[in-house]
Amino acid sequence: MPETKQFIEQNKEDFLKELSDFLSIPSVSTAPEHVGDVAKCAEWVSDNLQAIGLKNVEIFKTAGHPIVYGEWLEAGENAPTVLFYGHYDVQPTDPIELWTNPPFEPTIRDGKIFARGAVDDKGQVFLQMKALQSLFKNNAGKLPVNVKLLIEGEEEIGSINLEGFLKEYAEKLKCDTVLVSDTAMYRDGQPSLVYGLRGLCYVEVSVTGPNRDLHSGSFGGTLENPLNALCSIIDSLKDRYGRISVNGFYENVLDLTPQEKEEFAGLNFDEKGYLEELQIPMTYGESGFSTLERVWARPTLDVNGIWGGFTGSGAKTVLPSKAQAKISMRLVPNQTADEIAKKVEAYIKSIAPPTVKVEVEFLHGADPVLTPMDTPGMKAAQRALKKAFGVDSVFTREGGSIPIVLLFDRILKAPTVLMGFGLHSENTHSPDEHFNLHNLFKGIEATAYFYEEMANEKK
Repeated sequence: MPETKQFIEQNKEDFLKELSDFLSIPSVSTAPEHVGDVAKCAEWVSDNLQAIGLKNVEIFKTAGHPIVYGEWLEAGENAPTVLFYGHYDVQPTDPIELWTNPPFEPTIRDGKIFARGAVDDKGQVFLQMKALQSLFKNNAGKLPVNVKLLIEGEEEIGSINLEGFLKEYAEKLKCDTVLVSDTAMYRDGQPSLVYGLRGLCYVEVSVTGPNRDLHSGSFGGTLENPLNALCSIIDSLKDRYGRISVNGFYENVLDLTPQEKEEFAGLNFDEKGYLEELQIPMTYGESGFSTLERVWARPTLDVNGIWGGFTGSGAKTVLPSKAQAKISMRLVPNQTADEIAKKVEAYIKSIAPPTVKVEVEFLHGADPVLTPMDTPGMKAAQRALKKAFGVDSVFTREGGSIPIVLLFDRILKAPTVLMGFGLHSENTHSPDEHFNLHNLFKGIEATAYFYEEMANEKK
């Protein structure tokens, strides 16, 4: 495909201008004040899909934010059908003061584009669209396979309306392979295919004591301080070796195979570089496992936020009426979010002192995923990545969650290819999020190759 590669090279500046326009829209799905911006972003995606040659492009309204769909089904019934999934919504920008440039004013420096959504997931959605555009331009308006695109606006808030959409339009979305670009490469220059994702169980713990905040001098020593009680509960959730103390937490965990352990070790993880990048003296985690094993294949429990009492400047001697914490657990096969939520709630209530009232609310969950590594899509992706990057890809897992992958398997009965082009160092969900432009353009090239290679795979 020399013509396609040449088209990409010749249009880099135009592509970057378009990407900047896309990134400039503050499509923060969790913020009510940005509802209009999210809708505007859906329109932008729709307009772009139509402009590059997709057909039957529609914006579907949901109870929340819109879903954009487009298709091109003229390769014939004997050609494979690929469904691309991505999202156009982004995370909030806080803390805003830590951004070098405003998060919705895309800036290019040091060969990277900086903006909220640059790599998660607008930049990766964009490269998919440009890959299809490149194929259209150099193949007389045709694609080598049938293609469907499903791009939603609620991934960052749990894809709350997507399951219903998949069930309602299962026939419309029917495909042979699902393609997702929302993951990272193992390291710069080393393309990767992700075959495992951890799940998530997210709870909020509330500890309530007296019916109002109290003076610590007048009442101190006569009642349980909810903040003290909450800290004690949290401290009891893990032991000194990093192992989670919740009863039955590990009973369904699927251990790594000896071959997987060997392959992880063969990736030569740069422990020293990891410490230097994060500016920490040493790693910490469940005893007896390597860093890669901990982040890819072991469950976790972490406090994501804790609050209560007085947190302003200066001093205020107060015993708070209530203290709260948000706690997340990353799950691995064969754990489930519902199972873990029940076990965590039961354990917390069993260790809570009788002097306070404790409530545990399950906020959000996603089950872990393992995808087969020998599907036609995976084989096509391996060949495509080697063509673009010049080296063999590696199979990896991800510590994060993409709940939709499990739904594709359960509802559409289609295997997923997780072929992403970001890097773990690109500040996803953090200030100064960015995307390496070399990998952006290589991603366009590799994706174009992927569709060509899929045409060579039998349905």
